Amino acid sequence: RVAIDLAEVAYGSSDDADTDLYQLPLAFYSEPQERISHALIGEWEDEDFGHAHVYDALHDRRSMALWLAAFAAPPTSTDRGLLDFHRLPGHELDVEAHSTLFSGEQSNSSVAFGEDSLMKVFRKVTPGVNPDIAIHQVLTEAGSTHVAALYGWLDLVDEDTNTTIQLAMLQQFLRTASDGWDLALASVRNLFAEADLHADEVGGDFAGEAARLGVALAEVHADLAEHFPVEQRDAAALDLLAGAMEGRLDAALDVVPALAEHEAGLRETFGRLRGLDRIEVQQVHGDLHLGQTLRTVKGWKIVDFEGEPAKPLAERLKPDSVWRDVAGMCRSFDYAPRVVAMTGSGVEGAEAEQRNYRASEWATRNRTAFLDSYTAQRGEELGDSASTLLDAYLAD
Repeated sequence: RVAIDLAEVAYGSSDDADTDLYQLPLAFYSEPQERISHALIGEWEDEDFGHAHVYDALHDRRSMALWLAAFAAPPTSTDRGLLDFHRLPGHELDVEAHSTLFSGEQSNSSVAFGEDSLMKVFRKVTPGVNPDIAIHQVLTEAGSTHVAALYGWLDLVDEDTNTTIQLAMLQQFLRTASDGWDLALASVRNLFAEADLHADEVGGDFAGEAARLGVALAEVHADLAEHFPVEQRDAAALDLLAGAMEGRLDAALDVVPALAEHEAGLRETFGRLRGLDRIEVQQVHGDLHLGQTLRTVKGWKIVDFEGEPAKPLAERLKPDSVWRDVAGMCRSFDYAPRVVAMTGSGVEGAEAEQRNYRASEWATRNRTAFLDSYTAQRGEELGDSASTLLDAYLAD
């Protein structure tokens, strides 16, 4: 038997304690299964099944075959059990494909079905619409070439609250794609290996890819603006935005005293937001960086539209400025060369200074290429208002 349990975890003992809801896909067997012994959760007596050896179902190919068959089954089929498996038209699933659970530290679990599809199972779930599913559905139906196409999703209705809980999504498997972060690090290492060349002279120059990534993001933002509401925020909202950024600065100053020398400049950057009349907000990615991008033979793909996982779902669904996404990517272009520079063992003195200079050169070149392409694709220059927003989001 295969089942899904939802486990509620409460923090604290009072009636108003915070709670989280976690999804546990379970596989019940009457006998021990040596092939998935590493995924054993325990043994217990089940009122329907009897004595059960219970395993994490995502490690079990027999269980995953049932999930895939349920996605492929007609809406009225009993193969779907009591769950709601939704499908988008246009792709015929390979129901014979074997499953492979991805390893690595992730907040969710990912299972590949051969080379055909990829299922993301949300481990921590929240009642309501998951933005990763909602945005992928809109962009898939709009024909966007910058996301992995959505094939379907799994949800249920919580009878206690009469709300939908979305449990998993099935989408195109970009098997041959390269991770954007890994490509950037390779480019930096290439630069550092060529001590007498500048960033635009080495074979691994990343600026062309950064520019194409800027175009991709601009086109995704345009599709999102076309299919989700675009709203105006007034001066009061900008005051709240500046206040929230200042609050995070206050918290950071307590933890990192070395920030104190930059405090005045940071507060001035956040304070400039209060000089704007209004800003435009829309659906955005919300947590964009190079690790959320994949390079395929057909161009860049942007993944994981869940927003910042630490934020409540209601907050992640709120529209925001496109410049938050732009700032996240620009910061990522700063992180990449610094990470490579810090991992160089035994580098000090003049060599360390040279490496830091080259890191700054790489970051500046790629930030500029990305930003220029993004604004050109949008058909607008980086004006005073956008610059103020971008500076604040970068600092934040």
